[in-house]
Amino acid sequence: MTLPPYLYKYESFSTQSLQNLKNQVIYFGSPLKFNDPYDCALSPNIKNITNDDLEKFEVYLQSNPEQANWLKNQYGKDFSTPLKEMLLRIGKKFIDNKIGDFLKERGVSCFSERKDSLLMWSHYGDHCKGFCLEFSTSEDDVFKKMRKVGYSSKMPEIDIVAMFCDEDYDTIINNLYCTKATDWAYEQEWRAIHSEVGTEYGYPSSVLTGVYFGPDMEYAATEIIALILAGQNEYVKLWKGSRSKESFSVEFQQITYTPYLEAKRKGMLKSKDE
Repeated sequence: MTLPPYLYKYESFSTQSLQNLKNQVIYFGSPLKFNDPYDCALSPNIKNITNDDLEKFEVYLQSNPEQANWLKNQYGKDFSTPLKEMLLRIGKKFIDNKIGDFLKERGVSCFSERKDSLLMWSHYGDHCKGFCLEFSTSEDDVFKKMRKVGYSSKMPEIDIVAMFCDEDYDTIINNLYCTKATDWAYEQEWRAIHSEVGTEYGYPSSVLTGVYFGPDMEYAATEIIALILAGQNEYVKLWKGSRSKESFSVEFQQITYTPYLEAKRKGMLKSKDE
């Protein structure tokens, strides 16, 4: 799946967001705090197990005694008849355990392909009073590990036999953490997953290429962010947002910011007598 050249992260104007900006870090928060109750906490269905699946699983256990013993020790089950019922129980418990561990231990950071979505600005940009960070995805490894979120109207279905026999745990299980209801498709989300919740990942200045200010952000807040960036990133571009008069979206115009003392030294300020 092709990674977009830029990804966008919406922020509220908060102390934590300003600290992250100043420290040049991406924060990996707990999925337990997400506003979607299904996010990273799906209860997938298990695909119907056929006779061919059972034969495949039996052959797998016979040729992989270590894995068979691990499953028995892990779930306290023996593989006697009926195998299908046993496999369903083991599979369900395995998936539930994986999801439970993920929710407690992993950190997630979310990004979008869009910077002009009214819903995104409303939901994640502090009702258009926040800001949005633009990251170049070509210069840092964290973006190369991004996963695109898929959207579905139905609960995912897991092929439990393929998951065990093909030992493709990571791909199959990780897809669950990147599947959301179609109601959220407007987000066009990509996400990075870290093995430890609460982690801060530092990025080089060159990765942050733009900052977009919400249409309703106060000028003082804009100044604060501009001053932070002036001290650490001379190439980042600043964009002021406004409500489009032609479509239901946010449009942007590039702006420049000159600190008061610098403007004074350059004679850019008018005297009171003028």
